[in-house]
Amino acid sequence: MMPIGPLMIEHRLIEQVIEIIRIETERKRKGKNLELIFVDTTIDFIRTYADRTHHGKEEDILFRELKNRQLSIQDIGIMNELVNDHIMARKIVKELIEAKDKYFAGNGEEERTILEKFGNLVNLYPGHIQKEDKIFFPSVMKYLNKEEQGKMLEEMWVFDRQMIHEKYRLVVKNLKS
Repeated sequence: MMPIGPLMIEHRLIEQVIEIIRIETERKRKGKNLELIFVDTTIDFIRTYADRTHHGKEEDILFRELKNRQLSIQDIGIMNELVNDHIMARKIVKELIEAKDKYFAGNGEEERTILEKFGNLVNLYPGHIQKEDKIFFPSVMKYLNKEEQGKMLEEMWVFDRQMIHEKYRLVVKNLKS
């Protein structure tokens, strides 16, 4: 398996959550209550799985290796766009968390911000994923030989194994505070 395989599999799960967010925000606009558990769960998914785990492997492993290669101008440009998308997603989630905290502390006006930020994620991820799956990933595998791809894939598996421990160390820390 090439190292882009697990990343593309992760994209399918991210797409499912993005679709759930889209459906739930539409229901909210039609009068359904905004529920804390939904907001918290989707924020956790985007922060932990989509950003820290998935984007982490892209940035800390794949993009790191590609920076040491002589990429085409087009591939460099797309990689920079993808990194900027990751930065944008982090900014949206940060703003979403701030709005969520204010909303559930009693500021009802923040509901509009929460829905806006969810909409921003719904608008960002499909194009980002398509750009990676259809354009960038297939193009950049030519810069890595089979041995390098195998090492990268192993590094991704190690990264995943460490993530679960990182997440739950944070859970325990938060429970103690």
